Amino acid sequence: MDDGKTTEPKAKWWSRPTPGRSTRTAPQEPSPVEDAMPPAEAPAVSEAPRDAPHESPAPEPAPAGPPSPGTLVPAAQDPGTPSPAPQAAQPLHEPDQYSTPPYGGPGPWAPAPPVQRPTPAHGTPVPPPYAGTNGSGMTLPPAPAFQAPPLPPQAQAPHPQPHAQPPSPQWLQYDPWGAPRQPLITQPGPPLGPDGRRRSRRGPVLIGALLLALVAGGIGGGIGAYIERNGGFTAVELPQDERNGGGRAPDSVAGIAASALPSVVTLHVSGTTESGTGTGFVLDDRGHILTNNHVVAPAGSSGDITVTFSGGETANAEIVGTDSGYDLAVVKVSGVSGLKPLPLGNSDNVQVGDPVVAIGAPFDLSNTVTSGIISAKDRPITAGGEKGDGSDISYVDALQTDAPINPGNSGGPLVDTDAHVIGINSAIRAADSGSTTEGGQAGSIGLGFAIPINQGKRVAEELINTGKATHPVIGVSLDMKYTGDGAKVGAEGAGGKSSVTEGGPGAKAGIRPGDVITEVDGRQVHSGEELIVKIRSHRPGDRLELTLTRGGKDLSMTLTLGSATGT
Repeated sequence: MDDGKTTEPKAKWWSRPTPGRSTRTAPQEPSPVEDAMPPAEAPAVSEAPRDAPHESPAPEPAPAGPPSPGTLVPAAQDPGTPSPAPQAAQPLHEPDQYSTPPYGGPGPWAPAPPVQRPTPAHGTPVPPPYAGTNGSGMTLPPAPAFQAPPLPPQAQAPHPQPHAQPPSPQWLQYDPWGAPRQPLITQPGPPLGPDGRRRSRRGPVLIGALLLALVAGGIGGGIGAYIERNGGFTAVELPQDERNGGGRAPDSVAGIAASALPSVVTLHVSGTTESGTGTGFVLDDRGHILTNNHVVAPAGSSGDITVTFSGGETANAEIVGTDSGYDLAVVKVSGVSGLKPLPLGNSDNVQVGDPVVAIGAPFDLSNTVTSGIISAKDRPITAGGEKGDGSDISYVDALQTDAPINPGNSGGPLVDTDAHVIGINSAIRAADSGSTTEGGQAGSIGLGFAIPINQGKRVAEELINTGKATHPVIGVSLDMKYTGDGAKVGAEGAGGKSSVTEGGPGAKAGIRPGDVITEVDGRQVHSGEELIVKIRSHRPGDRLELTLTRGGKDLSMTLTLGSATGT
């Protein structure tokens, strides 16, 4: 059945316009869809596919012989009868005056829809098409211009399109079956050089890396030098314990010092010819202060004595009484309230090795605290003697301590773990000058001596009550030049008198001139000074057991101590 369509041979699916053809067979059905290419500033020439020939194969000729069943064959016409004029092929749709794909130019037949190509990922740079290449670096020959085949007169549209426009160049150069004009590049790479080879970026990369290394090294070196010189970028904060306001144990050095310091004072003495500094401690709330005689001696009878308390308060003091034989003195301050007396201990209870604390003002450094132990007891110490007549010599049966004692500690307290006074610091053993009073300028070598507080208490009470101190005596004169062991009674006394005082304690006990006393209360005596020290460690009226040698025989006797004033 003839449906009005041409019966000419149909173009195969691979057919496409070939340069040189003047006519084009209109297909009975719509041709394969063509891809619409976007407009480009410089249209590139498409390359023919590698597998497809440049020209479409010729239509296969109709087979000879009788037609097969179902094939329409035009009816035979009389040669004399004129054949009807062929009708032009009608488009399948009305002309589009806007040439809008897929129904636009170049002809009445609909072009193929655009070819869908993969779209690169977002942000992937795609280089521009390389003109004159197929994307692989191969040069393509210029594509022949497309020429639309002329239509026969009978194929012309009866109604011309008023707004018909010439086909766009992109449709003329489009080849849907050709190789892509440029590859889809998902990995950006360097551009090609004039010779078709890729340009190497290794050189600039190496130079950049070298410059970066140099800059980083310079910055690192500068930072390291700064840290080395300044110790870092921030201020140094060292770890430290928090403030602890807790107290100390009462029997610790700190606890003892805290208890005793308010009762210790510093004395500044000035006289007409000399001055000095020493220490003392408060005896009672009436202002009596005990110190050494050699501390206040520079003041004489008209000097000045200033007392400075541990809190910094000062007051003037006056001498109550002194005794050079015991090297003790009592001064008194007036108009001072809130005084804290320092408790007195018992020196007879002291044992060697007991811990002690010495408080004083060495070299005028007030409130200085040192600690040590009792190194020995009953050390016979003599000090003074600068006058030459023996009136300034002191005889002390001292406590020995290794607590540091220096000039300025004289008169200060030596206290036990209960912060009770057991001695009065008085003398030190210096390495260069032997035994001396602490008032000298020699330093401590760990040999300090203190007057036992039992002796100091008796003397202080007498000085406060009477202004004078009494000394125990045995009523004999000793031969101080005797070099043997013991204390020898002299042949005669001063001024040619007898060495044994008539009616005195020695005479009553039976002592005679020339006797050598070797023991007192069972303790050996090795010299005259040691005998004096041992006697003065007792009170007047005390009874002593003496052992002596007379004519090679040992004798024992009992003696009751007498009393004397002065030295």
